[in-house]
Amino acid sequence: MSDSVLPAELRAFLEDHIDSVAHLEALLLMRSSPDVVWDSQATATRLYISEAESLAVLAHLAARGLVRPEGDGYRFDPRPGELLRAVSLLADYYRTHLIPITNLVHAKRRIQQFADAFKLKKE
Repeated sequence: MSDSVLPAELRAFLEDHIDSVAHLEALLLMRSSPDVVWDSQATATRLYISEAESLAVLAHLAARGLVRPEGDGYRFDPRPGELLRAVSLLADYYRTHLIPITNLVHAKRRIQQFADAFKLKKE
């Protein structure tokens, strides 16, 4: 199943805001419990990732305007309008189109890794 089954709005959201499956899973986890403040340890435990990776994921989602810092953690709070609608669309499609969504995320990551291989290092 190709990613062409996904609406253009959802593909654009994934390309602009989600860099890994960990980002995707963290966002959907936080959306499922919007009243919970998620710290890096709790998120890491739920997603089976390291606490360092969890902290980076949460910071990334905050920088993209999908969650907001609160106390020692983060809470689901996408900027109103298009982001909230896109996250809801993602949650709806993820239940029935998991493979095309994760394939799109993995493809984006492979393209970025390929591009990074050609970056010139300053010496």
